[in-house]
Amino acid sequence: MKKIIAFVLALALLGCLFAGCGSSKDSSALNTIEKGKLIMSTNASFPPYEMVADDGSFEGIDVEIAGAIADKLGLELVIDDMDFNGALLAVQNGKSDIVMAGVSVTEDRKLVMNFSNSYATGVQVVIVKEGSDVTMDNLGEKMIGCQAATTGYIYASDTPENGGYGEDHVTAYDNGASAVQALLNGQVDCVIIDSAPAKEYVAANPGLTILEGTWVEEDYAIGLNKDNAALLDAVNQALDELTKDGTIQRIIDKYIAAN
Repeated sequence: MKKIIAFVLALALLGCLFAGCGSSKDSSALNTIEKGKLIMSTNASFPPYEMVADDGSFEGIDVEIAGAIADKLGLELVIDDMDFNGALLAVQNGKSDIVMAGVSVTEDRKLVMNFSNSYATGVQVVIVKEGSDVTMDNLGEKMIGCQAATTGYIYASDTPENGGYGEDHVTAYDNGASAVQALLNGQVDCVIIDSAPAKEYVAANPGLTILEGTWVEEDYAIGLNKDNAALLDAVNQALDELTKDGTIQRIIDKYIAAN
């Protein structure tokens, strides 16, 4: 009997090896900050990607995608809400495993963090008051509001020689909601922000509208620490599986109506 049991266990072990029991679902093989957990830093004021629900929990596209990735990796998702720049720094400084906050991939950011494959496209637009004389062509003559540390702020505050409008034409705010409130208060003439949250803010604030046209288009991806290549590989594998089985698109469609 003992020989039979030993033989069965041996077969099970071989099956485990060939079936990939040490795959992305084996959380013990992943180097995360806290064992068994996937800590995500974010700025939860970027609807519909991340926001605070009425009950105080977090919801949105990034939140659900991160949850699906954590499930694939056999980890518990933990969300740490902070300002956008802090969320980026958290993953660089080893305080979080991933950062998701509608993070656009840029060459400068690639110098200080790793990026997963892209999971969505971010389109930045311009919010103005209805009846405003602001146009895509005269933004350099206006006062622009942006969320601090975002590519919207970085690009807009750059010098005119580099395609920006200059720092004296741009005011940075802690989050998109504060920038939109500044627009409503007449402190800025317009707000540059991603299309999806722009639509949410306009819907919630009568008297605002979005200019026709795209200000810039970028790829969204998950940011990870430069020294954690194993987690990057696991996240990319999970993203690939979730993309192929339609999960990513279903999550996006849940929050953003198809055109």
